[in-house]
Amino acid sequence: MSPLDMQVEETEAARVLGICNACRYCEGFCAVFPATFRRLEFGPKDVHFLANLCHQCGACLHACQYAPPHEFSLNVPRAMARVRVKTWSEFAWPPALGRLYRRNGLVLSLALAATVAAFLALVMASSGSLWIVPDGGFYAVVSHEAMVGLFAPVFGWAVVALTIGVMRFWRSNPPGPSSAAAMREATADVLSLAYLGGGHGEGCNNSDDAFSLARRRFHHATFYGFMLCFAATSVATLYHYVGGMPAPYGFASLPKILGMSGGVLLVGGTAGLFWLNLTRDPLQGAPERKSMDLGFVALLGLTAASGLALALLGRLIALPLLLALHLGAVMALFATMPYSKFAHGVYRGAALVRWAVEKRRPNEVILADE
Repeated sequence: MSPLDMQVEETEAARVLGICNACRYCEGFCAVFPATFRRLEFGPKDVHFLANLCHQCGACLHACQYAPPHEFSLNVPRAMARVRVKTWSEFAWPPALGRLYRRNGLVLSLALAATVAAFLALVMASSGSLWIVPDGGFYAVVSHEAMVGLFAPVFGWAVVALTIGVMRFWRSNPPGPSSAAAMREATADVLSLAYLGGGHGEGCNNSDDAFSLARRRFHHATFYGFMLCFAATSVATLYHYVGGMPAPYGFASLPKILGMSGGVLLVGGTAGLFWLNLTRDPLQGAPERKSMDLGFVALLGLTAASGLALALLGRLIALPLLLALHLGAVMALFATMPYSKFAHGVYRGAALVRWAVEKRRPNEVILADE
């Protein structure tokens, strides 16, 4: 993305933010508006920063006197959503993969998961292990070494690609020197999802003017479920390589407790977010973004559900087939991670850090793309 070009999405967002800057009715709703009011005009870098600061709670749309059908047709959530999609896809590395996922997120995610799962199932069938209940659990079907060899490079690629993309976003509009207080505040805002409380702390507007905390709670379940599953994998890795205790582990073991707790939270959280996405007022988002949103949520939910099924039904004859499905979902999740909605949490975290730094510079007016 050329930082000098104001394209359609950025131009519309700048128009909307300019009118908001004159009105200022929503000043106390979230971080977007006080950050907006520190600017006199909006270049593409400022627009991308403010778009990723937006949590799309919908409160400003329902409070706005200039929202559709007014002739100004102000729709802050939609304008911000469209710019965010451009941020994730065009700051992504390599950009071509970001644009591909942007156009076909849901289909690409599920097709990749199905392809990998089918390939693994064919390999198991050719070796005669597809319909046999292994005595040693799923590591008797696919060894620990084989799993590490398959998934470590893909996960490493995802981490590198996501890091490069976010660093490109950060360097495009750095906030200046940070501080411990700013980092603490930004971290607290991320972990608590502070700005999913809506304009009055009562929650988001989803399908109508009524406030609801459902979106915040489903996001919390998804985020902390993912972190518990990551912790389970980390603990199991320490058990294997440091403690000399290879899997499988019993239900009372720490990896199993962490993994199953995280899986339950992930299934509940992703199911709730999928439902909210389908039932949300169309004005509160960008229709062209729905494929990206649903693709990530569906893939994360499939990963969690298949992992839980493996843990609970691991002694059934369907274990190899379940394992193929789970590994296909995990592989697709890792491969699409830098380009899917997974990236939004990292970009939003960077935007929150910038805002925490900015607000500690009182009485400063920020020039366009400073």
